[in-house]
Amino acid sequence: MRVVVQRSKEASVTVNNEIVGSIPFGLTLLVGVTHEDTESDAAYVAEKIANLRIFEDEGGKMNHSVLDIRGQILSVSQFTLYGDCRKGRRPNFMDAAKPDYAKRIYDVFNKELEKQGLHVETGEFGAMMDVRLLNDGPVTLIIESK
Repeated sequence: MRVVVQRSKEASVTVNNEIVGSIPFGLTLLVGVTHEDTESDAAYVAEKIANLRIFEDEGGKMNHSVLDIRGQILSVSQFTLYGDCRKGRRPNFMDAAKPDYAKRIYDVFNKELEKQGLHVETGEFGAMMDVRLLNDGPVTLIIESK
């Protein structure tokens, strides 16, 4: 599992000109699933993200998690995170999980975030989406289960 984590002042995802998910502040997550990922990978990454201290405290140091600041999550499925661009000019997506399997793991991941006490908004799995965010910092990290 590969997740791009972006600290966001605000974020939303739109499908067919309709907002399907939005948060006022917190983390925007671009979530990729590979065919080797399991439910325990999803739980591991969710716990890691929920407790990742990347929000500033009163002294300007990154000491607070999204839980600490009572932020929210915008989780967007993103199979292209497993695009391999090493050969040729067109990405190879063989490492991305098949849609049915990826959706199951993605749903488990989002439920695990909710179990951590987070409010989770999502895009629409498999749809063409427009994602808008105001990246705070900018702070952008990559978390992987393997």
